[in-house]
Amino acid sequence: MRGIDVATLFLVVLGALNWGFVGIFSFDLVAAIFGAMSVLSRIAYTLIGVAAIYQLSQFKLFRERFTHAGAH
Repeated sequence: MRGIDVATLFLVVLGALNWGFVGIFSFDLVAAIFGAMSVLSRIAYTLIGVAAIYQLSQFKLFRERFTHAGAH
């Protein structure tokens, strides 16, 4: 795996765990660390979202579906 793959996978897992904490315990880890909707927490949420989009783009089926859609 390339460095960007590892970094984005880590961020996606961190984001998923955070949502699990929110759902089960009503505890937002990112907000607890950086403050509720502070600039740093918004940056963290943005990085996690961009990492998720990157990871999604790496799925072979996803790439095939949307690269061949315009060819038909």
